[in-house]
Amino acid sequence: MRYQISGKQIDIGDALQTHVQTELGAAVRKYAERPTDALVVFSKSAHEYVCEATVHLSTGLTAQAKAHATEIYAAFDNCCDKMEKQLRRYKRRLKDHHRERAEPVELIGASSYILASEDEDDSAETASLQPMIVAEMQTQIPSLSVGEAVMQMELAGAPVLIFRNERKKGLNVVYRREDGNIGWIDPATN
Repeated sequence: MRYQISGKQIDIGDALQTHVQTELGAAVRKYAERPTDALVVFSKSAHEYVCEATVHLSTGLTAQAKAHATEIYAAFDNCCDKMEKQLRRYKRRLKDHHRERAEPVELIGASSYILASEDEDDSAETASLQPMIVAEMQTQIPSLSVGEAVMQMELAGAPVLIFRNERKKGLNVVYRREDGNIGWIDPATN
């Protein structure tokens, strides 16, 4: 597994990097057969250290965890525990999907935009109905089954996931509803 360990405006020493590789590697390998890479970012928020970890699995799924603590090692350990708990919860599903899927998840490119929120004083922009784009990024849309999409959304902690339905080859959306259930939008094809 490839590791990318960094700090936002804080120095990450060799001892912490070794600790991260050892502990995170053991936790992830315990529940996922073929992790590909991990991104761990440390930052400081007021008096607390923040650790954010993202692990990409060979099945195309991504697991994310985030934790805070007053000590940097404790922040990582809490984050690692959350990651392990998340992967443990989905172990059976991950193994079942991994056995069914002979090839990695197919990804298609897409553009992602961040739009500025509308201010009431900005009447010129509202009159033209053209939102102001704050940022433009590239993103990937995975080709998944509905079950895999729900699992990916829950692993990422995201409120919504757009995916290409493997069975129907069209774009679908799964999202978390206000009542706690999962919604699935499957547009009709002509």
